[in-house]
Amino acid sequence: MGIGDKAKHSAEEAAGKVKEGAGKATDNERLEAEGKKDQAAANLKQAGDDAKDAFDK
Repeated sequence: MGIGDKAKHSAEEAAGKVKEGAGKATDNERLEAEGKKDQAAANLKQAGDDAKDAFDK
């Protein structure tokens, strides 16, 4: 995968962490859960990219 994809997924994970932190700070459980979901999705995408990279080599 390209560096751009990896950077995009890292940015998505960081945005999820910010959402989760904002949810905790404001005691907003929905926002906190949404942040965790976003992080999990980004991590799954990163794992998929890593798997594709392993098969390409």
